[in-house]
Amino acid sequence: MLERTKAERYKWVALSNTTLGMLMATIDGSIVIISLPAIFRGIGLDPLAPGNIGYLLWMIMGYLLVSAVLVVALGRLGDMFGRVRMYNIGFLIFAIASIALSLDPFRAQSGALWLIGWRMVQAFGGAMLTANSAAILTDAFPARQRGMALGVNQITALAGQFLGLLLGGVLAAVDWRAVFWVSVPVGVVGTIWSYRSLRETGERHRAPIDWAGNLTFAAGTALILASMTYGIQPYGGHPTGWTNPKVLTGIGIGVALLAAFVAIESRLFGLGPAAPMFRLGLFRIRAFAAGNLAALLVSIARGGMQFMLIIWLQGIWLPLHGYRFEDTPLWAGIFMLPLTAGFLVAGPVSGYLSDRFGARLFSTTGLVLVAAAFAGLLLIPVNFPYPLFAGLLLLSGLGQGMFAAPNTSAIMSSVPADQRGVASGMRGTFQNAGTSLSIGVFFSLMVAGLARALPDTLTTGLSAQGVPHDVAASVASLPPVSTLFAAFLGSNPIEHLLGGAVLSTLPPGNVATLTGHEFFPNLIAQPFHDGLVVVFGAAVVMTLLATAASASRGHHVRQHVRQH
Repeated sequence: MLERTKAERYKWVALSNTTLGMLMATIDGSIVIISLPAIFRGIGLDPLAPGNIGYLLWMIMGYLLVSAVLVVALGRLGDMFGRVRMYNIGFLIFAIASIALSLDPFRAQSGALWLIGWRMVQAFGGAMLTANSAAILTDAFPARQRGMALGVNQITALAGQFLGLLLGGVLAAVDWRAVFWVSVPVGVVGTIWSYRSLRETGERHRAPIDWAGNLTFAAGTALILASMTYGIQPYGGHPTGWTNPKVLTGIGIGVALLAAFVAIESRLFGLGPAAPMFRLGLFRIRAFAAGNLAALLVSIARGGMQFMLIIWLQGIWLPLHGYRFEDTPLWAGIFMLPLTAGFLVAGPVSGYLSDRFGARLFSTTGLVLVAAAFAGLLLIPVNFPYPLFAGLLLLSGLGQGMFAAPNTSAIMSSVPADQRGVASGMRGTFQNAGTSLSIGVFFSLMVAGLARALPDTLTTGLSAQGVPHDVAASVASLPPVSTLFAAFLGSNPIEHLLGGAVLSTLPPGNVATLTGHEFFPNLIAQPFHDGLVVVFGAAVVMTLLATAASASRGHHVRQHVRQH
């Protein structure tokens, strides 16, 4: 009776601590996105100046890249050396990196490099939390409550991505360093709490470290994601860098390394480790394979939606409704709250119900709702009525909440108990890699859509306001990614691109028009909508493919679960 009482109490402690860890890790993954204008102003660096876009991209991508590359290896190490031990170390690393980020002693490029480097260290700690939290919960909770527990944990993580946007906007208005300070007390308290309260309850299987598998996977994944970062940037007169030989070479070598990784982990020709880091045999379990495929596709679609919605709100809708460009990052986070509300409502409820009725019904129905939301966003006008937009965001949040919790529970419950750490890491890799891929895929699609119509639109619109034709043509020939990022950073792109020298030669009325709230949003609305059609059309296709994968997972089967 005493042991049962301790186990009953411990599972709630484990849920509370791991949910705090996941919330912190995911908030810090997105908090910087909204805070970038304040951060770059704070360190005295213009991210849109020639050669500086790379700093901007790596501030976002560095965290995602490290999370995607290392989460499998860290999950496998959790199986070998203790999931709680790895989780505790992750909390400590995260707290130390948060302190270092808030104390950035440099300015300009050096200041940006300090932040990018420590963001990667922070992502290393976050990956240790992500890789082991689901496994800790799967060990702690009986099968009849596992969906509920993983639902709370995973939905909190997803909601953290969007809460980070709101929190970043609020804190950046106070001080750019506050964006990093907020993680320090949470990290310190969480570290002490996890060391004092969590204990190993799962199976541990020591084995030699799979160096060949770890290195080929890490190097291959890092090369592909890093190359995609440079693929977004302009190259040789092209709006994107997909013709850059370095980008193509990096992707080619990355694919070759991942092919070598598969060969090593499959032990082809009798080679490879006896205890591989990536359990390819788990893909023979239909629920595991289908769940991870669906999670990957949804992660790509969701990541693209997040960035496109931010640009849509900050660059067009909010300025058209009278908001200053400098204020749009904060308000974008506020106006996206219905999405977070949908997560928080549907996630725990669907997780609880999936324990009784199985994952397939809820996860598949949720994806149908997500696809419908994407289709709705595709059809509404650029200057939409907000209640309609909010309703579509709420529908998407409800659908993603219905999908995430049951899907995670089905994945984790389908694998043997001694492989829950690596299974959690593999699941995290698909989710994090999907988010990273989405940036490359959707930004490239949007830039390609803008490149067709934006130059002529800019030239015509600027010339009509008295800007000399050669200056207008020069501004219009700049890479569309610069215009996108200007809107993304909450600055008036026209004012930034023309500069004071050109504006001082124009009549005051024309200057007021060019630097006002409506000129740029009206100018970019149609080209942006053309890009949105491509982006959200692709998201609908990906979500429908994820729906098919989810529906194929099979019935409510738990042959691998160790009953508590």
